[in-house]
Amino acid sequence: MRKYFPLFILICLVSLAGQARGAPGEKIRRPVVAGMFYPSDPHELQRDVNRYLGNVEKMRIDGRIVALISPHAGYAYSGQVAACAYKLVEGMEFDDVIVIAPSHRVDFLGASIYDGEGYETPLGVVPIDRELSRRISGGSKTIEYVPQAHAQEHSLEVQIPFLQSVLKEFRLVPMVMGPTWNFAVCQQLSQAIIRSIEGKRALIVASSDLTHSYNYRQVIEQDEILARHIEQFDITGLEKDLRKGRCQACGGGPILVAMMAAKGLGAHRGKVLKLTNSGDVTGKKSPGNYVVGYMAAVLFQSAQQSRGGLTEREKRILHRIARRAIEDVARGKPVPEFTVDSQALKEMKGVFVTLKKRGQLRGCIGYTKGVKPLYKIVGEMAAAAAFHDPRFNPVTEAELSDLEIEISVLTPMKRIKDVEEIEVGKHGILIERGFHSGLLLPQVATEYGWDRTTFLEHTCLKAGLSKDAWKDEDTRICTFSAEVF
Repeated sequence: MRKYFPLFILICLVSLAGQARGAPGEKIRRPVVAGMFYPSDPHELQRDVNRYLGNVEKMRIDGRIVALISPHAGYAYSGQVAACAYKLVEGMEFDDVIVIAPSHRVDFLGASIYDGEGYETPLGVVPIDRELSRRISGGSKTIEYVPQAHAQEHSLEVQIPFLQSVLKEFRLVPMVMGPTWNFAVCQQLSQAIIRSIEGKRALIVASSDLTHSYNYRQVIEQDEILARHIEQFDITGLEKDLRKGRCQACGGGPILVAMMAAKGLGAHRGKVLKLTNSGDVTGKKSPGNYVVGYMAAVLFQSAQQSRGGLTEREKRILHRIARRAIEDVARGKPVPEFTVDSQALKEMKGVFVTLKKRGQLRGCIGYTKGVKPLYKIVGEMAAAAAFHDPRFNPVTEAELSDLEIEISVLTPMKRIKDVEEIEVGKHGILIERGFHSGLLLPQVATEYGWDRTTFLEHTCLKAGLSKDAWKDEDTRICTFSAEVF
């Protein structure tokens, strides 16, 4: 009996012996998998992409879309899944699209941005934003141009025809990420992206297939673990499970970078739009067949998050104040005096500054009420979180490049009598009884996947009370919302 060799594996191997038409040094990167992963004829390609998009009912996302996650197998296998992601941005306007894709053929640490003027598919040439590419490259020591990473790589190329079909004019930043990565590398890449796209309407796309080389049931089990991390916007948990092999993604690094960057740009919500695999597409689900997982997802800033009143510029100013305060104190200087021209940054508001290092908490201190102008208290609380959180040793100068800064601007506290009023993901909790008090920010429950009861119990424990203290009549419970960025 002739052994069946799946096409979705075959197309990953074809062309390895051929030379890339977009050779190093050329200004335009030519298509190298047209005719294999997708049609080489422009009319046939456009017809196929339009058909995939036409099969998808556009989902309503209540907020601002920051990033997409899309698969990169042959269109016959994952094109319909990819369309679920790209349908969301159909007709939208972006200045730039940053596509982060994994390298399948060249092993290196960090990332490479194509050093050319355009990226071509049968649908035409997309111009590369060379200025933005240079800014991102200059913002991280882990980015260095590796020509071989782009020469035969399909994972980035297959995203472009969809982008050409759903968006108006845009410029591209084509980034290929090495298969060897760690949390610190992902963090550095995301920070370089965040700092570089100031003032731009930018979309981030992470290219990734999911579990490979397992049978149908195993792929479903592993891919559902990864999908839960996306839905919970759980960056730390996803990195841990990828590292331990509890779930798989050839674009695990790109997904983490996209999530970190999206979070830094205001997103705290993730939604899986489609989760399937090649077994579902081909009908070959028997235990003897290996299959590949595919997912489409979106990372976004919910409308509720965006109602806090601060502009993106004001948020960036607060981030710069926080980082400058930490850097100066780490180098033996006092917290500097800052000046701002924004009236919103001069308002009295409660604020917490949270520091993380490689995904792990490194300090968190703040005020529940406004005691000073916002821009002043952010600098002071950033320094306090870095050097005076009693749970941690003071931050050292060597750690500065690894710090991720999260600022939470609080709404006024509201006392509640019925815990049913607490909305997980929207509300933070303050619990007080006697001299005991404990506070947990809204994003904590989301990051850990807690329900309302678990959230209450952990807030009680943080206050130094029994976990059931929230049930007592003399326990004061307040809720608040936060604009987190």
